[in-house]
Amino acid sequence: MERALAVPRLPPHDPGTPALSVVDMHTGGEPLRIVLAGCPEVVGPTLLAKRRYMRQHLDHLRRRLMFEPRGHRDMYGAVLVPSELPDAHLGVLFLHNEGYSSMCGHAVLALGRFAVDFGLVPAPPAAAREARVNIHCPCGLVAAFVECEDGRSRGPVRFHSVPAFALATDLLVDVPGRGKMVVDIAYGGAFYAFVSAEKVGLDVCSAKTRDLVDAASAVTEAVKAQFKINHPESEDLSFLYGTILTDGKDTYSEEPTTNICVFADEQVDRSPTGSGVTARIALQYHKGLLELNQTRAFKSSATGSVFTGKAVREAKCGDFKAVIVEVSGQAHYTGTASFIVENDDPLRDGFLLK
Repeated sequence: MERALAVPRLPPHDPGTPALSVVDMHTGGEPLRIVLAGCPEVVGPTLLAKRRYMRQHLDHLRRRLMFEPRGHRDMYGAVLVPSELPDAHLGVLFLHNEGYSSMCGHAVLALGRFAVDFGLVPAPPAAAREARVNIHCPCGLVAAFVECEDGRSRGPVRFHSVPAFALATDLLVDVPGRGKMVVDIAYGGAFYAFVSAEKVGLDVCSAKTRDLVDAASAVTEAVKAQFKINHPESEDLSFLYGTILTDGKDTYSEEPTTNICVFADEQVDRSPTGSGVTARIALQYHKGLLELNQTRAFKSSATGSVFTGKAVREAKCGDFKAVIVEVSGQAHYTGTASFIVENDDPLRDGFLLK
């Protein structure tokens, strides 16, 4: 007869440093580590102020959660905070290997399920097929719609974006070592540069990931050096988040179009990138390649996972003509964990290999 295992308990650790309890999920292969408990209060009257406070005072927690040995250079996280918006069910700060992003579509899709299952929104009636979750992201309020069965989440989630728009099209950029090339820049809660992988001599569907990362990073650095990003409503949102290499198939088709997103410090998105899909839909609509409520499928070259997206209505962002984009995808739970530190651990706050 097997001996019963003891109830799990925390190993020896610094009693003055609370354990960080997390739930791990993924959306299309892209991880999301959601902090349940152990994070100190994030101070600030607005979500953007809280984002600045965490960067200045609690960045060691980001490194501890995202970096090795608890994470890896492509880990992604979410810290839930109160929102100042009366319609929001929750506020969220997004964490990655370089800092704090303004929007994350794969995280919103996962957080929609999480909010329903962990009671952050009123329990949907047993007969309800969908629950709405209003998530206050640094870029603004995003509505997620979660399929439900017997009051629990199931199936795909969809969200409606903040106003998305094309910032610059056919921008000529000189990329060191690769020559001059035309790129587009669009906003989907974060700003991305878009370029066909063919222009950098690669096939986005078959090239080695390292080669795609090097090319995308070169484009990102060139755009940052040669073009100033301005958001019409907030300086906090005025930065280039990364570059998305595509298969060049921007004209509407029922077949999926493939892309890969390289963001932050050469971090590779395993999913088709929710905010990137949002920006790419806005770009295609701006160019007249897509109509309202015309659904496209977007495939990740990293994992083959698929999101769908469509422009559901026109909007404005400052003086820019914009669209609200609906993105759909599937998130899954992968586990839970409690992370601790010991006082004598020289790597307590993590490290990254270059």
